[in-house]
Amino acid sequence: LFRKSLPRCRRINRMLSNESAPPPAFSRSNSQASMDSTSMEDFWCEVESIKESSEDGSEEATLLEFKPADEGELEAEWLQDVGLSTLISGAEEEDGQALLSTLTRTQAAAVQKRYNTYTQTLRKKNKHTVRDVRDIFGTSDSSVTTASCNVTDLNMIQICAAWGRVILGLGYEKRILANHNRLFKLGKRVQNRNMLWFTVKFLFEALPFKLSQDFCHLANSCLDCGLDKGSPSVTEELSYEVSFSESITVLPKTQEWPKNQRFKKEDSALPKFIVRKSRFGLTEVGDLSPEDMKKIRYLSLIELTAFYDALGVELKRNRVERVRGRENGLFGVPLTILLENDQKKVPGIKVPLIFQKLLLKLEETGLETEGILRVPGSASRVKNLHQELEAKFCEDTFDWDQVRNNDAAGLLKMFIRELPSPLFTVEYLPAFITLVEKISKIKLQLQALHLLIMLLPEANRDTAKAFLQFLKKVVANEGKNKMNLWNVSMIVAPNLFIYKGKRANQQEMQAAATTAHIVRLLIRYQDILWTVPSFLIAQVRKMNEAAMNNSKRQLMFDKGVRKLLRRKTMERERPERPEGAVTFPPYLQSDIPEGVIRVYAPLHSKVSMAIQLNSQTKAKDILARFHCENSHGSSQKMRGQIQSLHEIGGNIGQHCLDPDAYMLDVYRANPQAEWVIKP
Repeated sequence: LFRKSLPRCRRINRMLSNESAPPPAFSRSNSQASMDSTSMEDFWCEVESIKESSEDGSEEATLLEFKPADEGELEAEWLQDVGLSTLISGAEEEDGQALLSTLTRTQAAAVQKRYNTYTQTLRKKNKHTVRDVRDIFGTSDSSVTTASCNVTDLNMIQICAAWGRVILGLGYEKRILANHNRLFKLGKRVQNRNMLWFTVKFLFEALPFKLSQDFCHLANSCLDCGLDKGSPSVTEELSYEVSFSESITVLPKTQEWPKNQRFKKEDSALPKFIVRKSRFGLTEVGDLSPEDMKKIRYLSLIELTAFYDALGVELKRNRVERVRGRENGLFGVPLTILLENDQKKVPGIKVPLIFQKLLLKLEETGLETEGILRVPGSASRVKNLHQELEAKFCEDTFDWDQVRNNDAAGLLKMFIRELPSPLFTVEYLPAFITLVEKISKIKLQLQALHLLIMLLPEANRDTAKAFLQFLKKVVANEGKNKMNLWNVSMIVAPNLFIYKGKRANQQEMQAAATTAHIVRLLIRYQDILWTVPSFLIAQVRKMNEAAMNNSKRQLMFDKGVRKLLRRKTMERERPERPEGAVTFPPYLQSDIPEGVIRVYAPLHSKVSMAIQLNSQTKAKDILARFHCENSHGSSQKMRGQIQSLHEIGGNIGQHCLDPDAYMLDVYRANPQAEWVIKP
């Protein structure tokens, strides 16, 4: 089934005008069903503005083709998206094995569940023999038969989960032993002993964590994360050392927001979160190499799926077969194509130049404009400016002084709406909506949102970050522009999200409030959302180590390599240098004692220094020492650059270290790394 989709603005208008009841009148007195002391007036005004811009032809149609999923296809696509396509092909590739070896219990259960469904589908279709799930996870219990997870078996999963909660919650060891036989009888009844075996194995492995007070405290803090009605703003600490799905030991009550659920517009209605820094510091998205970020994306999808499974929520996604957009120009062009063209002019650029220029224009002159983003510009002027930009921007002959602030805001929103694929991607838009509609705790919403941000393609994630940083500045100038966090969220939401139309006015209002709440979370917690969780980085390190070990074992069977190794016997073994590593003369490459690192600074006058680490040495201490040693010999240009300490090679591709990272801990986690100071 294929359908030709109009631009999102036109689809929203159709939902509101043709397929559903008319939107509520712009009256604050009609909004109390879903809002607290405010209305969605700004939201519906923005929808009306989008409608007008689409009707006058200033926005072009984008063709999205959707393909319905056959049975098992969603699971096959999921396995491919998480980097486990080898489970489908049957090949024994190193990357898939390395990934599987790093999974937590909940992540492994999520993979097993999807693989079981996929294999059951293949058996029904009689396509080919599939691998036993025990072969994937390295189990050898011959008494357990291969099982698959179909619709009926989902009841078994829920029953086992319920047993797990009872067992782990009350007298763990005795309860497990006492109910062992009953569990297996239950497994026979639903014909799913394989899932039963996996659950029992999980329960026994979970005991050490259950007995740990630290783990219990972390689990309780994760679950008791919402705000009581009417409670003042509180500050809560976030920790990224344990995966989100593993932190959920008690299944919270999940339900849709009640129809009369109210989203409070006040900023104080949102809790204040602070991120607890581990001894490795914090890592932002841009601090890791593209190769490692690809692995972060694999792991994030597995973790998100396990997280939703633990909450009893279905992770929905759209299947888009093809997105047709323009291949040249500015508006309606895919972000990847825009960046390819812009990088020819400005190498390394991460956000399209036209988008940067629109943001810069508004930041320079529009942040204090009253009603910025809310008050629309002239439709005719915006249309003419749009055409003029397409003709003159690339030649750098466009006159930005003629652009009024409200018109620039209109162009900015038009750019976002006309993207062939939404900024937060067509595939995962349902997941964004679900995290609010099905998850009531703010902290759990934030954790799901965090993983969704990690899933975004690089171009989308970088562009979204630039946009949210601008929106944060708009909110910071609320005193002059009269645009608070909720106002901005209501205006931006219809430009970012597609949602299914509802029949009743009250349901329409709830859908509108849902998307506005998502935008509010994105703006408020953007600094947290663009930080890579440390448990994912730890898994990437394990993946790289497993891949290196596999490669070493394979190399031992290569006779040619053996001869080369014999010639190199007297030379010190060094890890393969990844991209970004620096080559230094032999007199600087001597063996280094334990606890001592040699730091290279190729741009400084003193290019190398051996540093003895202790438990309190931080990355910023090493930077300060180099700065002191080279304060007189460095060039003026280099002094103006912001330098960072980078961890390169070993079990990581390239990692820009947090200045507060404790170096002895980082060194012990990756003793084979090289340490380089560079911009």
